[in-house]
Amino acid sequence: METPREILKRHGLHAKHSWGQNFLGDEGALQEIAEALELRKDEPVVELGPGLGHLTRFLAATGARVTAVEKDRDMLAVLEKEAIPGVRVVSGNAATVEFAEVAGAPEVAVVGNLPYHLTSPILFRVLEQRAHVSRAVFTLQKEVVERLAAEPGTRDYGLLSVLLGLYFDVEHLFTLEAHLFHPPPKVDSAVVRLTRLKAPRAPLVSEERFIRVVKAGFAQRRKTLFNSLKSDKSLATPEQWAKALETAGIDPMRRAETLAPAEFAALERALGSVG
Repeated sequence: METPREILKRHGLHAKHSWGQNFLGDEGALQEIAEALELRKDEPVVELGPGLGHLTRFLAATGARVTAVEKDRDMLAVLEKEAIPGVRVVSGNAATVEFAEVAGAPEVAVVGNLPYHLTSPILFRVLEQRAHVSRAVFTLQKEVVERLAAEPGTRDYGLLSVLLGLYFDVEHLFTLEAHLFHPPPKVDSAVVRLTRLKAPRAPLVSEERFIRVVKAGFAQRRKTLFNSLKSDKSLATPEQWAKALETAGIDPMRRAETLAPAEFAALERALGSVG
């Protein structure tokens, strides 16, 4: 298989730094990523930002139905010329695409080597569309993967750890050193797998309020949970926060990073009963 450098040269192109383009061409790593999805024959899979088509080839080799969503016109031209069998190439923005709709299927797997600046928007899209996403495997900045997979009580545990953790099993699979990419990024990357749970770890009354509660909890990490929460006066009064914490059985002197997703869910439900 040609390297990213060779394909770019053949098409008279260069990686675009402003687009966050770092192409993975290591065959061993690409094979591992494709295997991590555990794709079945004819299963629909959406690849976000396929770039030069390196991972796309490994996905197609599984027999899955691959829809490759690419925004960069130059990369679209490359993919069309390469004409990888079993792959449908679609022009689209990875941060706004409707995964199931673009694949023409009720449920899909999602995969991609994501530009670092699009990580959060795409992860929130996965959360929003989780009813249609059975699992996802993403290559992200290593530090971000460590945060996503962090356990409660650890320094890396945060907003997305909680939000994803309520609905998905989150696994840090393996690290990819910077030299495996062209051009090499300044930091190492890692691969994360999100597997949707059959049911959330805990029920909610309002998902929108749950997200606001978690954001308020982490707004001022150095403060106690109660002091951080009460800074959001638009969500509840200090008295309501105190009552909700009591109802949920959560010590107000704890800090947000010690609460498991199910405890944040209990707080959201309790807040609904005191509002």
